Amino acid sequence: MIETPYLLFLGDAPDPLAAKVAQGIKDWRPEYAVGQFRMEGCKADMGLPDMSLAEAKAAGCKTLVIGVANRGGVISPAWKKVLVAALEEGFDLASGLHNLLRDEEDLAAVARACGRQLHDVRVPTVDYPIANGKKRAGKRMLAVGTDCSIGKMYTALCVDKEMRARGLKSSFRATGQTGILITGDGVPLDAVIADFMAGSIEYLTPDNDADHWDLIEGQGSLFHVSYSGVTLALIHGGQPDALIICHEPTRDHMRGLPEYKLPSIEAVRDMALTLARVANPACVAVGCSINTQHMSDADALAYCAEVEARTGLPTVDPFRHGAGRLVDALIAV
Repeated sequence: MIETPYLLFLGDAPDPLAAKVAQGIKDWRPEYAVGQFRMEGCKADMGLPDMSLAEAKAAGCKTLVIGVANRGGVISPAWKKVLVAALEEGFDLASGLHNLLRDEEDLAAVARACGRQLHDVRVPTVDYPIANGKKRAGKRMLAVGTDCSIGKMYTALCVDKEMRARGLKSSFRATGQTGILITGDGVPLDAVIADFMAGSIEYLTPDNDADHWDLIEGQGSLFHVSYSGVTLALIHGGQPDALIICHEPTRDHMRGLPEYKLPSIEAVRDMALTLARVANPACVAVGCSINTQHMSDADALAYCAEVEARTGLPTVDPFRHGAGRLVDALIAV
């Protein structure tokens, strides 16, 4: 078990989106997020108190969580001095990066000497089956997007929160490191061997009550040439009954791919439905989720209205405006 509360390590994040792990924890488990540690040049800010390691320890923090999700998921050499000092100060370390803490010999040696724990959450702990495509009882929603890091996890969490508030049966199903750190469970999908990815999502979303919704955290994008494979595994393994299309309208290009423009919401909807209906011919698109964090209130509402008029689907920013209309559309499926 990862001990809480956390000191969120933002390192030298080049922009706020690079610290999406920390942002997710701060927004969805604020009781865990006591403070932040930023290195020189850090361009991210969670709005938490900036703390030294000693200050965070005195405030009760038990684990330093690497809150940065950089391209490739690597532990930067520039971070090592802080990570070593944190172990020596009495912190455990937790990370969702592909580059594992346990594989860094210097960190492992210091952790052993100090009696501290290294938690790598992006490590599969189950021998997942190969997908069989059999229909499962219960209902499933999958968030799919026009790009990476666009609000798919937030969409599923917002819908889950609204369903629980109404007394409905639902479960948020985490498929990435941030969701796992928030909920304590899930599948680190992009670290699963490719042949078993779809099977891991079948495992994650087993048979359930007929009126229970599994709300599956999306990953990547079918249109993102770096990460489309993980998205397709979610679509086929999840066998969703419903899709919610996620979009961030202020981006100039795909995350990490400056030569690629974002696809339209309609293009994502149509391609995702075609592929989803391979495994579940009854799958439908029920709504659009717009990440409006960089828009004014008026512009956000106007954009959502424009998308809704264009697509005929209920369209909201569920984190900003609430997920009620998306839940209404889901329970009508």
